[in-house]
Amino acid sequence: MKKLFTLGVLVAAWTTALACTNFLVGKNASVDGSTIISYAADSYSFYGYLHFQPAADHPQGAVRVIKEWDTGKPLGAIPEVAHTYSVVGNTNEHQLTIGETTWGGREELYDTVGIDYGSLIYIALERCSTAREAIECVTSLVREHGYASQGETFSFGDPNEIWIMDMIGRGPGEKGAVWVATRIPDDCIAAHANQARTQGIPAPTKAAARKAKKTGYVDMGDVLYSADIIQFARKKGLFEGKDSEFSFQKAFNPYEFSGLLACEARVWSFYRHFSSDMDRYLPFASGQTFLATGGKDAGEAMPLYIRPEHKVSAQEIKDCMRDQYEGTPLDITQGAAAGPWHSKLRYGGLMFELDSVAYWYQRPIATQQTAWSFVSQMRGNNPAGGIFWFGVDDAATNVYVPMYSCITAVPECMQKGNGDLYTYSPTSAWWAFNLVANKAYEKYERILPEIRTLQSAWDDRFNAQVEAIDREVATLNEVDARKLLTAYSCKQAQEVVQEWKDLYIYLITKYIDGQERKVENGQFLRNAYGEPEMPNRPAFPEQFLRTIATETLHE
Repeated sequence: MKKLFTLGVLVAAWTTALACTNFLVGKNASVDGSTIISYAADSYSFYGYLHFQPAADHPQGAVRVIKEWDTGKPLGAIPEVAHTYSVVGNTNEHQLTIGETTWGGREELYDTVGIDYGSLIYIALERCSTAREAIECVTSLVREHGYASQGETFSFGDPNEIWIMDMIGRGPGEKGAVWVATRIPDDCIAAHANQARTQGIPAPTKAAARKAKKTGYVDMGDVLYSADIIQFARKKGLFEGKDSEFSFQKAFNPYEFSGLLACEARVWSFYRHFSSDMDRYLPFASGQTFLATGGKDAGEAMPLYIRPEHKVSAQEIKDCMRDQYEGTPLDITQGAAAGPWHSKLRYGGLMFELDSVAYWYQRPIATQQTAWSFVSQMRGNNPAGGIFWFGVDDAATNVYVPMYSCITAVPECMQKGNGDLYTYSPTSAWWAFNLVANKAYEKYERILPEIRTLQSAWDDRFNAQVEAIDREVATLNEVDARKLLTAYSCKQAQEVVQEWKDLYIYLITKYIDGQERKVENGQFLRNAYGEPEMPNRPAFPEQFLRTIATETLHE
């Protein structure tokens, strides 16, 4: 597999923006009729907390200050609306959910004036109740105020519809963006991971073209797009050919090796859990075809969405968020770079250069730099219908705690301001889960199974409790239901964090100094006199011993 990760010349510059993953599930593709969107905020500069904004009324003339979500940089202000909805994380009280992944795209189309992608998400969540409303809100805002971000793919979902939208700016001095939004069929699933995924667009009908002159976009029912998207691409020299040959991805985010191995491979790994037809896309997703053709052809691209071979559960989406390519040629826990204990951790980024050759590591869905992630389950049936399964840090070692979309407060352990990247807080969920995960990276092969056992127990517990909560909420009025769900969500989060703090102490005690204290039935063993038993001293695995044998003194 060496060929998969080696490139003779440096390819497109890697940026920290290529970092997030979204999965989308239509209502007829899920086991319970819910729509589902997942998202991981993967950045070494992000701190994991649960965003919360109560509903509010605003006086006439009020403004909303815009600060860039990634950096806090002031970008200006826009008029506020009379009423804004309550927002928990990336979902609101109407169960509207929005996610994103950044892909950069054409640098000449970047701008620093306007509203950034993160602010667009939270403004739309505060102002909209459906996915279609949110798409209209986002595109109208950038048309009026400008778009201050790179190329982006958004996920929009409500209890009835799931949409995916690719968007990029028009460049300095030209407000607005070019974009295309596609409704995912109800019986299908989709994904995106820092690579534009939309290919062709349907030609407008005469009626749609006439309407577009007023609205600025073409409405083809299940596909919406900027009215001048093809003309704009032609003007910028990004597309030649017939209109029927136009591809958004090819024009605005052409495939590079990084966009395949580090991005499309995550989509491939998600799809393979639900389709037996995905092996044929591995040469594309891993970049093998791209390399073999000298970058001239990436091979057969994966579809924007697929029909799963079985109904999908929210639990399966959580499991997919924890995916590390296990059991595939891209398994991040295998190979010399994984070290003796098969760790996923890599140092120095995804690419390193040696003797003028660029080498690339795989980039799994579950990654150590995740600040927080979620699986949003939109079931309708207010007020308990929206379940925002929220977790902090690496999804491979986290717990997704049910935060209902209608709650009126968030748990202390997940509140903004409870610690930060530079400030340890003993009551912070992010710090508790980071302590455990970073201990696991030391002896991943041995410690991860212990974490997974506890993780699975919490998954099972919460899944069982959801049914009981549904029955109880059905007997209450909305005010009392919100009180119950708020108390429940906060209590569960605090209990999980306490157990993870206890787990960290257990792991430190058991694996101190590279040894392993003996355990039986969850208790550390003592001898007949009450003293600790001698610990085990496990050697490196045989494969690693053979690797180091050539440089080790021997008899």
